[in-house]
Amino acid sequence: MADQERPRGCLIIIGGHEDRDPKNERVILREVARHVKGGKLVLATVASHRPEGYFEEYQAAFSDLDVGELVELYVEERSRAGDEDKLAVLDDAAAVFFSGGDQLRITSQIGDTGIEAKVRAIYERGGLIAGTSAGASVMSETMLVKGSSKETHRIGDLHMSPGMGLVRDVIIDQHFAERGRMGRLLGAVAHNPRVLGLGIDEDTAVMVEGDTFRVIGSGGVYVVDGTDVTYCNLAEARAECALSMHDVRVHVLSDGDGFDLKARKPLPPKRD
Repeated sequence: MADQERPRGCLIIIGGHEDRDPKNERVILREVARHVKGGKLVLATVASHRPEGYFEEYQAAFSDLDVGELVELYVEERSRAGDEDKLAVLDDAAAVFFSGGDQLRITSQIGDTGIEAKVRAIYERGGLIAGTSAGASVMSETMLVKGSSKETHRIGDLHMSPGMGLVRDVIIDQHFAERGRMGRLLGAVAHNPRVLGLGIDEDTAVMVEGDTFRVIGSGGVYVVDGTDVTYCNLAEARAECALSMHDVRVHVLSDGDGFDLKARKPLPPKRD
């Protein structure tokens, strides 16, 4: 994509369980509020089959931060995604925040609808799109849907699906260290070494602007780069075999660290 065609906005991609306690610093939510700049923030609870309680929890979490208006967007059925009242929620929004749940519910309910078009328009004109847990996975072109955690990847165990494609050439996994998901992220990269694997811990986020991102939060971000892989048994091994992949590059980043997605290189830390 040419530089002039790149969206002017920002993505905040959160590994889940971000600090929402009004008594705490809430580093990630504070960064979301900083981008909103007193404007309207839409909390999209589309990923949840039962959204009750999400809005009230975030309402309390953002209550003393610089958010002018917090409104909820929920889509009960795909047939409702074109309703005028649903689309109107996104009018004049400075940011959209996708909460957790089931990432397939996001794409199946709003993919290729007026809601998705409005979300993209907000991003392209310079707004913020944030997502946590399922809302993080859906940011990439191809999203991880299902796969075993806490064990070596077994061939045939991974399920992936098209995402929203707001960030290109990456695949995202969340709750990363907490749920032991290194094996399945390696499996995802083995399927297509063109993409970078991003494993994001809980209470941790990557803030993507242009071709770079910075890490914020209390945990780590694991970047899996398959560019120089010399061998992988994915194509010839039978299903249920353990994955073999040689010469994989892994970077581990923490708060303040950056990464150049185009050059595939870490950036010098940005510390206060």
